[in-house]
Amino acid sequence: MKNLFEMAEACLQSAEVAEKLALSHQAKALMTSGSLDFSSNTPVQPISAVRFPARPVLMSPRHMPNRGLGTHEGVIAFFHAIAHVEFMAISLAWDLLYRFRGLPVQFYQDWLTIADEEAQHFELIQQHLQRMNVNYGDLPAHGGLWDHAVETADHLLARLAMVPRCMEARGLDVTPGIINKFAAMGDQAAVAILNRILTDEITHVERGSYWFNTLCRQQDIDPDSHYQQLIKQYYRGGKPKGPFNRELRAIAGFSEVEMNWLEAH
Repeated sequence: MKNLFEMAEACLQSAEVAEKLALSHQAKALMTSGSLDFSSNTPVQPISAVRFPARPVLMSPRHMPNRGLGTHEGVIAFFHAIAHVEFMAISLAWDLLYRFRGLPVQFYQDWLTIADEEAQHFELIQQHLQRMNVNYGDLPAHGGLWDHAVETADHLLARLAMVPRCMEARGLDVTPGIINKFAAMGDQAAVAILNRILTDEITHVERGSYWFNTLCRQQDIDPDSHYQQLIKQYYRGGKPKGPFNRELRAIAGFSEVEMNWLEAH
């Protein structure tokens, strides 16, 4: 299997963690070697066909275990939650490149690279959890992360606004402070993992910004105003709450207009 969209469908429709990871790495290796086929010859299956593992048990946020970093159990719960975010991010990246066809090859190359990096992030955190005698799936996880994909399954600009430019962009705001907490605790292994994730996240959000802005301009749409419109339409609560990391968001492609709107009460 060397066709990108066939591999994407296999990855998305597998409920096995190991298979999703292996397909992500295999597809990236094929792309790097120039052996990956980007032709789109098969119909897109509905998003309801996407499968996930039976564990972790998915729960609402209010029922999630305490993730405070003041106890060993809280640290485990924190990293399990991050593992779940990164695992879901693999499918989010794959679904983005699978569901929306007829775009430049660079679009598919970008999101495959991101899917592979999300798989690497998950593996780093899984190894970290295992050093604490925990596996992914041992704790419950947030059940709402996939909802944004389902709600934007037929709207590429909304998907770009809600996933890389809203969900993932939140990591740019909160991760530096969390890194500082682990550094103060002397947990250099955690610091190294979170720094790696943050560095890659900046690029992921930047790719979301690049494609959002590029596609808006191709359709003669103002990116700043359209971003605001889509967030108000799809984000529960109207728009994300700050504080926002203006410096990292600027590197990741957020405009002054967007940042001023996000920070306005």
